[in-house]
Amino acid sequence: MTRIHPGGATTADLLAFIDAGPSPFHAVAEAAGRLESAGFAEVRDADRWDGAGAPGARRFVRRAGALVAWVGGTGGPAAPLRMVGAHTDSPNLRIKPRPDTGRVGYRQLGVEVYGGALLNSWLDRDLGLSGRVALRDAGAASATLLRIDRPVLRVPQLAIHLDREINERGLLLNRQAHLAPIWGLGRPVEGEFRAFLASELDVEPADVLSWDVMAHDLAPSCVVGVDDQLVSAPRLDNLCSCWAGLHALVAAAEESMPHTALLCLFDHEEVGSTTERGAAGAFLGGIVDRLVADRGGDATDRRRALDASWCASADMAHAVHPNYVDRHEPDHHVQLDGGPVIKHNVNQRYATDALGAAELRLACERAGVPVQEYVNRSDLPCGSTIGPLTAAALGVRTVDVGMAQLAMHSARELAGAADPPRYAAALAAFLTPPG
Repeated sequence: MTRIHPGGATTADLLAFIDAGPSPFHAVAEAAGRLESAGFAEVRDADRWDGAGAPGARRFVRRAGALVAWVGGTGGPAAPLRMVGAHTDSPNLRIKPRPDTGRVGYRQLGVEVYGGALLNSWLDRDLGLSGRVALRDAGAASATLLRIDRPVLRVPQLAIHLDREINERGLLLNRQAHLAPIWGLGRPVEGEFRAFLASELDVEPADVLSWDVMAHDLAPSCVVGVDDQLVSAPRLDNLCSCWAGLHALVAAAEESMPHTALLCLFDHEEVGSTTERGAAGAFLGGIVDRLVADRGGDATDRRRALDASWCASADMAHAVHPNYVDRHEPDHHVQLDGGPVIKHNVNQRYATDALGAAELRLACERAGVPVQEYVNRSDLPCGSTIGPLTAAALGVRTVDVGMAQLAMHSARELAGAADPPRYAAALAAFLTPPG
């Protein structure tokens, strides 16, 4: 059995990657830096890509919070592709365009909930701010990254003395009324947040045109548990998959392959993916077109290439919860540190079919890692991923795979400490099949 161990794919490295990416824009910047260190060169959408699909070519293109990277294979224009897809975004609280608000002696910020967040998990946490800010630049606009790693925001929960039935009836949070974080005392001042950003970026307030800024948990990612068997971190869903895919692609770059290996890190998966940088948009399809054309191919070659291609949709998976065992399919309990998880749903919320599951199982065998299978309870609605969207948009065979975790969509999530290197190894094996 061939065992693939992507260099540097350690759990400690995963934690560093997560902490470097408090927003999708920072996650892409971190991924780009790692790719450049591995010999990948950046290309831009507006440039010509002459030679970008050549054998051994290492390239990447980014679009705000999304990135696609690839390694050119030795085959011709109709040679297949092997793809790993993941997403950079996670549910959180995002700052509104006119956020300066407050009442009864408190200054607060207006926030909008992004994605399917576990709202209670954002209470009573020290929160920083991150994202990108659009600045005036010689009559035009340019974007710059913003990261504030000090506790400027907090959403305090109502004291139990004022909500004495909370433990019996549960916590009910209204997204509009109950989630505005406090960031100071006194009366709200129109323009204060804009001025705050300007001060942090050392520009004039009038030069701050707009922002895509979000709150992030300030506690660093760490290994926890009495035997250091667990990982506690924000954004495991889905930066863990982004990290594993990065290591897989870098490992594939050291192999001579007839096919082209791609890593696709999309944004906006948590809100439906229907954007210019989401999996339901034209971003990936346009790149495939350009790579086929760079090898001298045409539309027929593109179709021939995709017909022989595979995509692994890499997104996190639900481990069985010891306090809520009844919420899980009883014959498909997924364990932390049990290895990569093949995700099934006959109603196509996941794109896996029998051949896809077999392809991923063989990759795990080559990598020397255990494998698990997940099915949602039949009487509960199932989540979804970029898998069905990618399969439909490109007409490419797709399998959904993930890594087990608890507390998905919480501000703080939990996983097994031994699983991340196995996840990376399985994806590396998927990108480098024999023959």
